[in-house]
Amino acid sequence: MDKDEIDLHTIPPDASWGPHSDSAFHGLEFLPENLGEAPNKTEMRVNEKYSSLPAEEKGIHIINIRAIEDIGYVQHESTLLNSLSRDPDANCKYGLYFRDGKRKVDYILVYHYKKSSMGRTLTKLIHHNDASARNTKQDHPLPGKGVNLDMGESEPQMDYHEDDKRFRREEYESNLIEAGLELERDEDTKIHGVGFVKIHAPWHVLCREAEFLKLKMPTKKVYQINQAHGLLKKINSVIQKITEPIQPKVAEHKPQTMKRLSYPFSREKQHLFDLSDKDSFFDSKTRSTIVYEILKRTTCTKAKYSMGKGEGRKKETALLNKRRKCGKYGITSLLANGVYSAAYPLHDGDYEGDNVELNDRKLLFEEWASYGVFYKYQPIDLVRKYFGEKIGLYFAWLGVYTQMLIPASIVGIIVFLYGCATVDENIPSMEMCDQRNNITMCPLCDKTCSYWKMSSACATARASHLFDNPATVFFSVFMALWAATFMEHWKRRQMRLNYRWDLTGFEEEEEAVKTDKEKLTWKDRFPAYFTNFVGIIFMIGLTFAIVFGVIIYRISTAAALAISSTPSGRSNVRVTVTATAVIINLVVIIILDEVYGCIARWLTQIEVPKTDKNFEERLIFKAFLLKFVNAYTPIFYVAFFKGRFVGRPGDYVYIFHSFRMEECAPGGCLMELCIQLSIIMLGKQLIQNNLFEIGIPKMKKFIRYVKSKRQSSLDHEEHMKKKQRYEVDHNLEPFAGLTPEYMEMIIQFGFVTLFVASFPLAPLFALLNNIIEIRLDAKKFVTELRRPVAVRAKDIGIWYNILRGIGKLAVIINAFVISFTSDFIPRLVYLYMYSENGTMHGFVNHTLSSFNVSDFQEGTAPNDPLELGYEVQICRYKDYREPPWSENKYDISKDFWAVLAARLAFVIVFQNLVMFMSDFVDWIIPDIPKDISQQIHKEKVLMVEVFMKEEQGKVQMLETWKDKEKKKVENWNNHSPRLSRSHSGSLSSCHSYHVDV
Repeated sequence: MDKDEIDLHTIPPDASWGPHSDSAFHGLEFLPENLGEAPNKTEMRVNEKYSSLPAEEKGIHIINIRAIEDIGYVQHESTLLNSLSRDPDANCKYGLYFRDGKRKVDYILVYHYKKSSMGRTLTKLIHHNDASARNTKQDHPLPGKGVNLDMGESEPQMDYHEDDKRFRREEYESNLIEAGLELERDEDTKIHGVGFVKIHAPWHVLCREAEFLKLKMPTKKVYQINQAHGLLKKINSVIQKITEPIQPKVAEHKPQTMKRLSYPFSREKQHLFDLSDKDSFFDSKTRSTIVYEILKRTTCTKAKYSMGKGEGRKKETALLNKRRKCGKYGITSLLANGVYSAAYPLHDGDYEGDNVELNDRKLLFEEWASYGVFYKYQPIDLVRKYFGEKIGLYFAWLGVYTQMLIPASIVGIIVFLYGCATVDENIPSMEMCDQRNNITMCPLCDKTCSYWKMSSACATARASHLFDNPATVFFSVFMALWAATFMEHWKRRQMRLNYRWDLTGFEEEEEAVKTDKEKLTWKDRFPAYFTNFVGIIFMIGLTFAIVFGVIIYRISTAAALAISSTPSGRSNVRVTVTATAVIINLVVIIILDEVYGCIARWLTQIEVPKTDKNFEERLIFKAFLLKFVNAYTPIFYVAFFKGRFVGRPGDYVYIFHSFRMEECAPGGCLMELCIQLSIIMLGKQLIQNNLFEIGIPKMKKFIRYVKSKRQSSLDHEEHMKKKQRYEVDHNLEPFAGLTPEYMEMIIQFGFVTLFVASFPLAPLFALLNNIIEIRLDAKKFVTELRRPVAVRAKDIGIWYNILRGIGKLAVIINAFVISFTSDFIPRLVYLYMYSENGTMHGFVNHTLSSFNVSDFQEGTAPNDPLELGYEVQICRYKDYREPPWSENKYDISKDFWAVLAARLAFVIVFQNLVMFMSDFVDWIIPDIPKDISQQIHKEKVLMVEVFMKEEQGKVQMLETWKDKEKKKVENWNNHSPRLSRSHSGSLSSCHSYHVDV
C-alpha cells in the first residue's frame, strides 16, 4: 500500500466522524442509513475521482481513498450519489429512477462482463504498470448494485480483450462524470452476464447543453393564435363536430387557441422561460437527446482543464472542443468495438396492464398503436413528443400520403367499373370472340405448336378492356396531377408542423463522421469511388441477368407445356407461365432487396463521407437505385420489350439459336403487365409486412425470451425478482432507422404512379395496405423496439427529392405505356384514318398481317398441320407488314409508320401538357399557408417586444440606480462642502455618462 493511500474495511453504523478526526476525510459526509432519520438528502457526496459502493446490511464499504492532496470536491459537476434505500426497486420505480428515487434515468449503457463461479463481478484493479498512466479514479466502481471481490479472494484470470474493454469503459465513464453527468451501475440483474450503467443529467448540464444545441424552449409569453372568422369559422366548427369521433383522445391533438412563445434557451436569460416546474421543463425526449450528444462527443482520453479565473467557461469550451475527437472514441465507436453492447433511452413505462400508471407510451398504445383505432387520425403531436421530430415527420408524411390515396382510389375504382360496364360494347373484343370470323392464327412455337383460333383468346381480350379503355388516359393525367398536388399538400403540412413544433428557424448541424483523420484527397477517395461504380454496375447487371433467366424459363416452360398431351395443359399455357414467372420474380426481388441494402451500406462506408447527413443521403440514394432497378426491371420488360423483337413467321428471332422470343397475347401485353404489377405489388407488401415486420421480430423476441429464461432458471433468486425497466427494454429490438420504412413506401409510391395506366386499382390496394401499415409501424415502435434517440428535423430530407423525381418519371412512363403498350393509339389511328364507317368494326383484321404457310423455314412448320380439322394455307399474326402476295412481301407496311408517328406525337404532347399542368399546380399552391406565415411574423414581432421591454427595464433600473447615486453624492456634498469642489469634475462626468442599449 502506498503511503498516501488509506485502506478501510467495513465501518460499523455507530462509528462517528468528527470534523478533525482525519484530514483525509475532509469533504466527505456520512449520512445515516435510515432514510427517516436523515435531516438532509440521503446521499454521500464524494470527489469526482471517487465513487462508493452500495450500503450492504448495516455498514458502508469504502475502499482505497486516495491521497489528501487529490481530494477536491466540485459539487455542481462531479457528484456521485449512492442511495441507501432498503427497498430500492420500489423506490426507483423499477428502473426509471436512480436508487434514491429522485434522479430520473435519462440513458442506459449496456455491457457484457464475466462472472466467477460464485457469481461475483470481476472488477479488478488495473495493472501496476498502467497505474501511473491512468487516473486513480478508475480504480473504483460506480455507485450501484455492482459487487466487488474481497481483497483476499483469488480472482480468475481475464483475457486481454476483456481487460481492455473494462479499462476503456472506466475511462469513458470517468469522462462522462467529468462532463457533469451522474452515473449508477447495476450488475445484479436477471440477465446473466450483462451490466447496466444508468445516466442522469442534472439541471445545470441540461441548461448548458440546451444552450449549446440552441434548443427552442417555451417562454413565459403566451399569445393567441389567429382564428378564422365568419363563414370559414362556421365551416371549421361543423367539420370539427363531424370528425370528432375519428379524433384521438389525447390532449396534444386538441385545437390550440393559445401558444407559448419559444426562444433558443440561454442561461443568461432564464428569467424569460417558464421554469415553474423544472422537472418537466426538459421532457424525457429532450433529456435523452442531450445525454446522447454528450455521449457522442465524449472520448476515452483524459481532457485536462485549466483552473483559475473563468474556470466554468473554460471547462465548457473544453467540452465543446471534445466534439473534434468524438469520431474515434465516441459512443458510436465504443458500440462498434464491443466495449458497450447497447445504448438507449428508456421507455416511459409499461403500456398494458390494469395497474399501470398512465404515461405517454400507454396513451400511444391505446390511441395510436392499436388496430381498433385504424379509422382515427394519428396523434402526431404526441408521437413527436415521445419519439422526436424525425419520426413524427415520417408518420405525418405517411398519414398525408394515405389520406391523398383516398381520392385516387375512388377515381381508380370508377375507371375500373367503367371498363366493366363497357366490356360488352367493346367492338374489338367482340370481334375477337366472334367464332364466325374464323381467323386462324400462326403457331406460337416451332414444330410442337399448331395453328389456333383467335376466338380461343376471347377471355384475355375481354379482361384487357377492363384496364385498356379510353378512361385509362384520363386516369393517367389525373394521377400525374394527383402526384403534384400531393407534394404541394405535404409541403404545406410540413410548414404547419414546423410552426407547431418550433422548427421554423432550425438548421441541422452537420457533424463530421471522421474528424480525427487527415483530410482525404481525391486520390485517396478514387479507389472507393471506383469500387462504388463497379459494384453498382455489377448489381444492376445481376438484376438484368436474373430477369433474362426468368425470360428463358418462360420460353422453355411454354414450349414444354405446348407438348403436353392434355388439352387443358395446352389451353392454359399462357396463364401458367405468366403466374409462375411472376412468383419467381417476386421471390428474387424480396431476397435481393435485403442483399442490396447491405451492399449499399458497405459501399457508402468505404467512401468515408464527410458528415453524417452526407452518409445518410448517399446510403439512401444507393439503396433506392438498386432496389428500384430490382423491383421494376421485370415490369419494364413486360411493358416495353416483350413482343417488340419477335420477328415474323418464317424469320423469328431466337435466343441461343434454340428459344424463340415470346409474343404478347392477341389483346396486347397490357393485361399481362397488370398481372405482373398486381402480384409483385401485393405480394411484396404482404410478405414484407407479415414476414419481415411481424414474423421475424416476434421470432427474435421469442428466442431472446427462451435464452433469458434458460439462464434465469440457473439462479432462482434472480428469476423471482421483477425486471427493471432497462432490463425489459434491453430485450426489445434496437431501432434500425427510418430508411426501411421510407423505402417501402417510396417503392409503393412508384407502383401507384409509374404504371397506373395498366393497373387503376393500384391506389386502392396501396390505401388498404397503408391503413394497416400505419398501425403496424406504430405498434412496432411502441411495443417491439427500444426507444429511439429523438432527432430534430424540419423535413423528410432526400426522400422529398426522390418523390419529386418519381412523379416526373411517372408522366414519361405512363405516356409510353399508353402509346406503345396499350392499343389506344392504334385504335385512334384506325378510327380516324382507315375506318370506312367511323366505327371500330374491322379494327382487329386491320392489325393482323397474313403469312403463307409454304414460307416456313425448314423444320419450323407444325408437326400436326391438320389439328383444326382443315388444311391451312394462310395464317395471321399481329403486326403491320405487307401480305405474301405483295411485291415487297413481309416488309413493314406504311400503316406501321403512321401508327409509330402517332405514338411518338402522343408521347410528346402528353408529356409536355401534363408537365405544364403539374408545374401550374405547383405554382398556384403556395408552399407556406397564409395563416402560418402571419403567425411566424407575429412571433418575430412579439419576440422583439419582449426584448425591448427587457432592455427598457434594464435602462429604468440603471436610471434609478443613477438617481440614487446622485442623491447620495448630493447629500455627501452638503455635509462636506469642501470636498464637493474637488469632486465637481468627476461628478459632472458621472452625470454625463451615456448608456448604450
